[in-house]
Amino acid sequence: MIPVMKRMRNILICIAVLNVLQAAAQKKEPVDYVDPMIGTTEVRWMQYPGPSMPFSMVKLSPDNKEDGTHAGYNYATDNIAGFSHIHSWAMAGLLTMPVTGPLQTQPGKINQPDSGYRSRFDHASESASIGYYSVFLKDYGIKTELTSTNRTGFQRYTFPASNSSRILFDLKIPTEYPYEVDWASIKKVNDYEIEGFCKQQMFNWFASLSNDYTIYFVAKLDKPMKSFGTWVNADIDSIASYNWGHGDVGAFLNFNTKEGEVIQLKTAISFVSIEQARKNLQVESEPFGWDFNAVRQNARAEWAKILNRIEVEGGTEDERRKFYTNFYRAYCSRTTFSDVDGQYVDMCEQVQQVKDPSSPMLGSDAFWGAQWNLNQLWSLITPKYSNDWIRSFIEMSDKGGWLPNGPIGLEYCDIMVGNHEITLMNSAFQKGIRNFDVEKAYTAMKKLQTEQGIAHPCGGLAGNRQLDIYKKLGYVPDGSNWSRFKVFGTPYEGPSSNTIDYAFDDWNVAQMAKALGKNEDYNYFIQRAYNYKNIFDSTIRYFRRKDKDGKWLEFYLSQSEAKNPRYSWVGFVEGNAFQYNFFLPHDVNALVKMIGKDSFNARLTRGFEYGATMNFRQHGSPLPAVNHGNQPGMQSAYLYNYSGKPWLTQYWVREIMNKYYGLTPAHGWPGDEDEGQGGAWFVMSAIGLFEMDGGGAVKPVYEIGSPIFTKITIHLDEDYYKGKTFVIEAPKSTDKNRYIQSASLNGKPLRSPWFYHSELVNGGKLVLDLGPKPNQRWGSKPEDAPPSMSTIID
Repeated sequence: MIPVMKRMRNILICIAVLNVLQAAAQKKEPVDYVDPMIGTTEVRWMQYPGPSMPFSMVKLSPDNKEDGTHAGYNYATDNIAGFSHIHSWAMAGLLTMPVTGPLQTQPGKINQPDSGYRSRFDHASESASIGYYSVFLKDYGIKTELTSTNRTGFQRYTFPASNSSRILFDLKIPTEYPYEVDWASIKKVNDYEIEGFCKQQMFNWFASLSNDYTIYFVAKLDKPMKSFGTWVNADIDSIASYNWGHGDVGAFLNFNTKEGEVIQLKTAISFVSIEQARKNLQVESEPFGWDFNAVRQNARAEWAKILNRIEVEGGTEDERRKFYTNFYRAYCSRTTFSDVDGQYVDMCEQVQQVKDPSSPMLGSDAFWGAQWNLNQLWSLITPKYSNDWIRSFIEMSDKGGWLPNGPIGLEYCDIMVGNHEITLMNSAFQKGIRNFDVEKAYTAMKKLQTEQGIAHPCGGLAGNRQLDIYKKLGYVPDGSNWSRFKVFGTPYEGPSSNTIDYAFDDWNVAQMAKALGKNEDYNYFIQRAYNYKNIFDSTIRYFRRKDKDGKWLEFYLSQSEAKNPRYSWVGFVEGNAFQYNFFLPHDVNALVKMIGKDSFNARLTRGFEYGATMNFRQHGSPLPAVNHGNQPGMQSAYLYNYSGKPWLTQYWVREIMNKYYGLTPAHGWPGDEDEGQGGAWFVMSAIGLFEMDGGGAVKPVYEIGSPIFTKITIHLDEDYYKGKTFVIEAPKSTDKNRYIQSASLNGKPLRSPWFYHSELVNGGKLVLDLGPKPNQRWGSKPEDAPPSMSTIID
């Protein structure tokens, strides 16, 4: 009996061990929750489902749309035109497409896929995850798989039996901002390799951006091509191994394939030269050989280094999918423009070299509004990336004389308003992220706020367009060179919103001057930071337009609309007069006082109740509604922390996370996720933190919202924050239990809805007791409000 009992016991132990091991094997990691297909219906070029690395040069993804705002990939379209390598703002190029059958050199029309080389597909055969995308091209019977490194792509094609298999390379493709091919060339190097370049010209009229750039590429195969050919417009050459031209230029590589035969393709790009593209390939891809899965796992591992820095417990599976997908998007769309050895092409088309290749040259759309999303997340979770961006800005200033505003392709442009790269630089500095030339950074920031912007001799606009008149009058008057710029029906250069944006940048320069002991500069810029008062009409208690003589201008769309007003968007950038009523990042306490606390809360609540009926998305509308779908409204939920009703912050933050942010291809971010800004806002709000001023004060603070998880562990950076850990516990957190009953920080009662950044990065624990009903006593006294410019005691 005893031996039998021992055997039974051993068997039970083995079963228990196997169950534990199986459970461990099945446990999801943060990267497993990322769904790149979320929000891929009728979205912009930069919101792609294909694989990329954080801020990578190559963003290899399927395209199926034609030229226009929603070019790129659309989940609702049932055919694919190919897989292109660049999905950066205002930049595109180098599409590949595996096909069989008769040669076609045009992609064809969406509604007529047989008119070109497009192929139909089904979503059942489509898959996307971190570092990987695959789809079955029905018209050709080809399975296509994609993965990538920072500067290289890797594709694996499984062909059917065919004596007319081929891979197309197309250099002129549909994109969000159409470009012209000025000059291009493609050359067969040998049976396994081709190389080439494409000089492209894109002019974005409303951003004053004339972006010339050349894409150099090298492509290698693991199977020799049977033959090679090219096309230049309508001329097809199946004989020569080298061709060039302008307009529509491409190449085709021909093969005989057996059923199920795999052909693998590696590509690398550079904006410097073919030799540099080859170097990028050698350094980043060659170490993996032809092991597709190793490259895929490398991408997964690199993303895990970021996503693992925030561990969450509790919440639902859907909430984790939403959280880590938004986390992922915060690092996807912006772009590296230097090569593995640090070479890059500057704004004057000259080849330059960064001193430290591990700190690359980076570019993107503007940082307008980033104080409420990217600045916060990057500086908290990945401070080296914040530092890299600043070093890249300084390098551009060294070479071009000005800090950039939206440095796509490392060119100057005038996208959006103000120069909120300043806010990123100052916020990082105030948080101790200072591995850059601080004096050089400050000098460049000060220049932006003291010297009138110019038309740069190498193209584009640098600096602030309306700075001289702002300095003279203390505000930007109506009619000062803005009305000819229109975006989505909204004035692109809004004088009223420009005044506030300029004042916010003034405040940031003042804070950095104060920290550096530059008292004269501090006094000058802090006075200018109050210029918002010059456009505040105390009779109606709104910001509004004013002409150069000081006369107030139209406020409502029609003066007869006082009872049911529609608020004018004239004078305000991508928002209306109602929404900009709440836009004052650096001095909310003063704004509450100027409007009156009761009126402030009543207006804001009306805006939320109206906005909720539209899921907080109503771009270009004159209605009095909170619009989370664009930067001027992304702070709205946190304003109640300043106006004595923090429980409404806790309520409306949850409502935005539930309604505006989705989990399907059709509903991810209604409209424009905007290169990580929507994603970063969600991540910060989901862990219960926010910074109204973007973290720019000499002593930065975090405001508290309502975390959706029961436990959040933030693993702080080793180099910048000494590798400490900060934990946020909310053990009762559910969608119903969203209201803070009480709080403690490091074991001591916390009675205000905010605390200092230094308390977080020193490690510790924030405990929030959440419940289903508001505790209107917690954090609601006037002295409990977070500090802002008017209430900070020097």
